[in-house]
Amino acid sequence: MFCAAKIFETGPAKGVVVSMVLSLTVTLGTAFGQSGSAQAQTLTSEQSQSLSEARDKTRVTAFKQAVAEAASSDKDIATFYREANYEAVWTGTSAAHTDRRRMLMQAIADAGEHGLPPARYGGDALMVAMQSATNPRDLGVLEVQMSRSLLRLARDLQTGLVVPSEIDKSIVRKVALRDRVEIMNSFVATSPAAFFRSLAPSTSEYTRLMKEKIRLERLLGQGGWGANVPANALAPGDSGPAVVALRNRLISMGYLGRSATQTYDASIQTAVQLFQADHGLTADGVAGPSTMTEVNAPVEDRLKAVIVAMERERWLGEERGKRHILVNLTDFQSKIIDDDRVTFQTRSVIGAVDPAKRTPEFSDMMSYLEINPDWTVPTGIIQRDYLPALQRNPNALAHLQVTDARGRVVPRGAIDFSRYTARTFPFNLRQPPSRSNALGTVKFMFPNPYAIYLHDTPDKSLFSRESRAYSNGCIRLNDPHDFAYALLARQEADPKTFFNRILDSGQQTRVNLTEPVPVHLIYRTAFTTAKGKTNYRRDVYGRDTKIWEALERAGVELRAVQG
Repeated sequence: MFCAAKIFETGPAKGVVVSMVLSLTVTLGTAFGQSGSAQAQTLTSEQSQSLSEARDKTRVTAFKQAVAEAASSDKDIATFYREANYEAVWTGTSAAHTDRRRMLMQAIADAGEHGLPPARYGGDALMVAMQSATNPRDLGVLEVQMSRSLLRLARDLQTGLVVPSEIDKSIVRKVALRDRVEIMNSFVATSPAAFFRSLAPSTSEYTRLMKEKIRLERLLGQGGWGANVPANALAPGDSGPAVVALRNRLISMGYLGRSATQTYDASIQTAVQLFQADHGLTADGVAGPSTMTEVNAPVEDRLKAVIVAMERERWLGEERGKRHILVNLTDFQSKIIDDDRVTFQTRSVIGAVDPAKRTPEFSDMMSYLEINPDWTVPTGIIQRDYLPALQRNPNALAHLQVTDARGRVVPRGAIDFSRYTARTFPFNLRQPPSRSNALGTVKFMFPNPYAIYLHDTPDKSLFSRESRAYSNGCIRLNDPHDFAYALLARQEADPKTFFNRILDSGQQTRVNLTEPVPVHLIYRTAFTTAKGKTNYRRDVYGRDTKIWEALERAGVELRAVQG
């Protein structure tokens, strides 16, 4: 969907901010009464000093009173200023105060570089307030205004503009919010430049996403990738205007070198394969309907995806771990990553598009794997699917045992399933370990409140599909044994023999990881590789669309940069 972008031209914005803030020092000094007084010239030096001290005390008292009143509606700001004896952080006339003002105004002006809306932080209003302050009371109000702006900008840069769970209940990621009083104390204790540099995530992914955002903004300012390809599908051997349009678009996107071909030849086929690989499509070199949809996606859509990915990276906030497991739900892949390098990956099946089955997003620690697992059917599946089946036919689902709260098997003939509702059903359903178990031969556990884990499956047919959203919420792995070998290699000299000896025993066995591994279930329709290439994926659950809409409501705009 096309959305008009605001046009920006590069220019001396930074210098303008600096000169404006520096010029305000005189205004602020006047507000504190530092311009002198003709009356003082007629008094003795002792009288002048006494009068000056009295006036200073009155001004300081008025300033502090104004700060206390202005801060009273914000508990954290009030606490900070009370503990700081209501001393000025921003509105003094020293070089340190000037530097703080300058850096705050510059950080507000630069918010758009992070995909944040500068207007949200009130830069224009702060400029007007600085220019119009004429007395200590005005300065006290301005003092608190600047602290409010700082805290809002700091939180948005550190942990995101929106609250994940308010966008989609399946985004259960807990965002670690930093204490606001601590933020103010940190700002005062460090240089403003260093403080503002520390706010945004320092992760490699965030840095690469920022570069892609800048590239797309410039591309948008130049008019994008050119005309769409006027065809639903094209294949090798085709020719004509649609092929020429495909050729030109691939050249603009960087997948094809300069070419005058008017036929879908080997060079175009190779370029299409490269494009497909970067967009999660079957890399067969044929521009079918799904490939053509992605080829014709406008720059605006890609830029939105990158801005949303930056917001999501702020939710994480920190590096994911030197070794970690990454499951990007939109990519249908599970990866082991060591030092920013993928050392193992396997195709995955994620939760179905049905809202009740979607895989949630969160991070946790994988602490063990279980070989020859049983399967205790999740309560939601029992209530939704299995209890109704048993009520229709008590002998249905013969591969499952009915167990009581103590794990004892209960004969089905002793149960009248029609007596129970989804809420009152007191039994569990369990499938014993076997090669046909729903969890296959191994599961990988990172205990969490959502009963989500990675596991094997006896049904391998779904892994060949391009889109793989079919499970009840857990992550199914195409190569679970190799995944296990990779994890165990750090603690077993021969992980394959170790694993298969337990597997062949048929015994349900827990194997603890000596070094628990962070697991991140994320959802990114734009993400980068260690070499800086950006990949794009389809919005399987529609979550990124919701996030963009929330960012847009908060004032985020697409920028087409020219110059």
